[in-house]
Amino acid sequence: MLAKLVVVAIFIGVLASLASGLFFLVKDKGRSERTVRALTVRVGISIGLLCLLILLWALGLIEPHGIRP
Repeated sequence: MLAKLVVVAIFIGVLASLASGLFFLVKDKGRSERTVRALTVRVGISIGLLCLLILLWALGLIEPHGIRP
């Protein structure tokens, strides 16, 4: 259960970083590096989340499931 909460918290962080990138893009009209920095952080967090999901799956703490008929 704790692993799922951590994954959800990290996913919310990804969305927050994406929202801040959009905010800086609109506010600065694309002239500053804050947009690039926010989107770089988002990509880094997303890669970290993917690695965490693979690790949790390998340890057996989470289990993937497909669409069941």
